Amino acid sequence: MPKKKSTPDFILIILTLSLLTIGLIMVYSASAIWADYKFEDSFFFAKRQMLFAGIGVIAMFFIMNIDYWSWRTWAKIIIILCFVLLIAVLIPGIGNVRNGSRSWIGVGAFSIQPSEFMKLAMITFLAKFLSERQKLITSFKKGLLPSLSLVFLAFALIMLQPDLGTGTVMIGTSIIMIFIAGARISHFIGLGLIGVAGFVALILSAPYRMARITSFLDPWQDPLGSGFQIIQSLYAIGPGGLFGLGLGESRQKFFYLPEPQTDFIFAILAEELGFIGGSFIILLFSLLLWRGIRIALGAPDLYGSFLAVGIIAMIAIQVMINIGVVTGLMPVTGITLPFLSYGGSSLTLMLMAVGVLLNISRHAKY
Repeated sequence: MPKKKSTPDFILIILTLSLLTIGLIMVYSASAIWADYKFEDSFFFAKRQMLFAGIGVIAMFFIMNIDYWSWRTWAKIIIILCFVLLIAVLIPGIGNVRNGSRSWIGVGAFSIQPSEFMKLAMITFLAKFLSERQKLITSFKKGLLPSLSLVFLAFALIMLQPDLGTGTVMIGTSIIMIFIAGARISHFIGLGLIGVAGFVALILSAPYRMARITSFLDPWQDPLGSGFQIIQSLYAIGPGGLFGLGLGESRQKFFYLPEPQTDFIFAILAEELGFIGGSFIILLFSLLLWRGIRIALGAPDLYGSFLAVGIIAMIAIQVMINIGVVTGLMPVTGITLPFLSYGGSSLTLMLMAVGVLLNISRHAKY
């Protein structure tokens, strides 16, 4: 077991808490009008986000003090439990339907999203698998196929909900981990062609996914339907200009941009804080990813390196997809912006993942 340093990565803590604080402010700013109209409480979403932020921060500091090798010991049990939850959420009466997806399990007044926790469980398990079979990863039958089979089984269960966004993040994170472990490029090319064909089939199999593609290419074909959200997002970003309209002064949050506190919170941030504010958020994420890469490179063993790579890849993919969607560079998917978007499961999961990363930093040499 690696020898532990006395302190974790202080810069990573500051960056995470900075993003979290900005997120809490923006959740209130983006949701106050809608919350007051629907619940007669402008702080409705902000209070719930603060509660999950508090739980997440406590979990982050608690996990920071748990040796990351413990996750290697429990990796199989954790991923089995997540598979059970993915199956349970599909059962009527257990899983709750929101926006056409059966992705949540109700727990009292709150709910959890098992697919979010599967992302971290898959990272933990793959880090164990790849560190133990790193020499076999160049073998398609003994290394690549077993790891990808598990990933695609989880992806299939997530798609039954359906939740293409979360599944895409999990697939992308897993592929990066497997590639870093040393898988052959030739294997990836073959599987990539199959994957593209499968992805196209998934899009064609659901009319609403095809509508998202066409609205991405030309949102004005259906400005009041599939193109509505991206048009309203661009209407928010454009007037923001260099310095923004001012904190709390967004116009699009007045029932133009649907549920602006969730996936499209970056649009409200850009409208209120402008290009400067949006660039500052991207800078904070870039610095966070830089610290994570340093931790991965300095980890004392393969397991720690793969675990850190997986966490950083998950965060990076979500940030790129979310901001890409909000700015019209990618088709609309239900992906939250880490630490900023409203959502208990996503926020708690991200803070837990940072806790694991912080513990690795206590062992890393950099």
